[in-house]
Amino acid sequence: MSEVNSVKEAIHKIEHFCAYQERCHNEVEQKLRAMKMDSNEIDEILAHLIQENYLNESRFACSFARGKHRIKFWGKVRIVNELKFRNISTYNINLALKEITAEEYETNFNALAKRNWHSIKEANGLKKRKKCCDFLLRKGYESNLVYEKVKDLEAQLNS
Repeated sequence: MSEVNSVKEAIHKIEHFCAYQERCHNEVEQKLRAMKMDSNEIDEILAHLIQENYLNESRFACSFARGKHRIKFWGKVRIVNELKFRNISTYNINLALKEITAEEYETNFNALAKRNWHSIKEANGLKKRKKCCDFLLRKGYESNLVYEKVKDLEAQLNS
């Protein structure tokens, strides 16, 4: 990104950056470093963004969790890991997980598992089970749910 001449100019640019989509503090800080801002200026700008409600970590976490679950069908394990990676507090992570209802979570999980199971063209039952389990685990679903579901899908196939 190009160098910015003043804090005012940086604030203007970063306000647009934050208004476009929810951002976490880390993302904004990296963007400001790329703009060649020093630590004092970054602190000043972050304080301004928080005060003006452009930056809100709780709002970011909730929006992130909702979006990743509904659009990318991520499970709670992956959502938690991604939020931790972005240095989101445990309090905000727990708040974000409350955005996903148990019914919605179960419905999405079942639909994703079924869709994946039927898309795997593998004659060997063991390999098919492994591929399906690996896929669901990568998506971030809890291992006990995954193994239980794959067992059910296999039982339905054999009955």
